[in-house]
Amino acid sequence: MVELTIEGRDSSVPQSTQANLMTVYLAYAEDEQRQHYLALQVRQGTSLHEALAQAGWLEKFAELAKWCEQVIDITTPTAKRWHVGIYAQKQPLSYLLQPFDRIEVYRSLSADPMSQRKNKSRS
Repeated sequence: MVELTIEGRDSSVPQSTQANLMTVYLAYAEDEQRQHYLALQVRQGTSLHEALAQAGWLEKFAELAKWCEQVIDITTPTAKRWHVGIYAQKQPLSYLLQPFDRIEVYRSLSADPMSQRKNKSRS
């Protein structure tokens, strides 16, 4: 199942407010069967964490919300613990989004890909 959601501009929002909006994209491959994509309008100056909350993903994905609570104050992403980034670059939750940024939520891997390739080549 692939979930694709696009949130467009609200015509009831004044034009001056719409000028301060920008589009960002969110992507999360929960597992091989469930993938989530979202185009979202956010205000300029929105942080990565605020965008996750605005998209409803902190309510929808309990593990992501729990992880965010644990690392909200960390300003330097750590290699193995980090679960979010922009275009495959790990970023702190305080990162200020730019127009057309792609927020990616990473999941924990069940096995190291390098080990999997070695085992596959041996058999």
